[in-house]
Amino acid sequence: MRNAIAAWGSPVCPNLPLKMEWVDEGIILAAQAHGENHSVLTLFTKEHGAAKGLVYGGQGRTKGSILQAGNGAKVTWRARQEQALGHFDIELTEARAGLALLERKTLLGLSAVTDILYKTLPEGQAYPSLYTATTALLTHLEAQDIWPILLLKWEIGLLETLGFGLTLDRCVATGRLLEDGAELSFISPKSGGAVSFDAGLPYKDKLLPLPGFLLDLAEPTFEDVKLAFHTTGYFLTERLLAPVDKRLPDARERYINQLP
Repeated sequence: MRNAIAAWGSPVCPNLPLKMEWVDEGIILAAQAHGENHSVLTLFTKEHGAAKGLVYGGQGRTKGSILQAGNGAKVTWRARQEQALGHFDIELTEARAGLALLERKTLLGLSAVTDILYKTLPEGQAYPSLYTATTALLTHLEAQDIWPILLLKWEIGLLETLGFGLTLDRCVATGRLLEDGAELSFISPKSGGAVSFDAGLPYKDKLLPLPGFLLDLAEPTFEDVKLAFHTTGYFLTERLLAPVDKRLPDARERYINQLP
């Protein structure tokens, strides 16, 4: 929560505006041009969630190179009122965007993550566990042998964090638990719950695939990974994006198409 740190005027005059300020770390999600030389920056911050602010001179060469999606930054946000746009002072801490430019698939993956967050996170709501998971995901960005699996599990975690978690520990049709030997093979597109092979087989054309590696029961194949992306993409679209008239980032689809 943004804290008032100084009053503009006497404390006995409550109607005078307050000066608001906070300091946090964050991941840059997007920067949009504002006027001739400034930018409106959106970050996913550790303690303040998605936050917006003006960066003076953000379209200049120096600051423009910092305000690239995926970069890590330390920021100070200031405004006269809590609900005002405010402005950021920014310091680069992780130059991920520049490193990603060296490999097309890496850049697409980075763009997919930041754009999904930009489109789905409500402003001002902190998600510290999601922030930690996202930072860990981006730390392993260059490990493209395992990164698709990390991205899939991150997408499942994002759904859960935002209130649309998938039920992958039991069959929604029979109630039988994974730990008791239920052969969970499908996911219901309506409930987001797993369905066992026997219960789901007659309806398999209406269900989504649940590859065993998402349950840590099998080693992933390239075909399984692409099937899993189809499943998580369905729920990201239906639960988070379509209700607000948005769609999955093109970079995500291009990233999946780059996989073997």
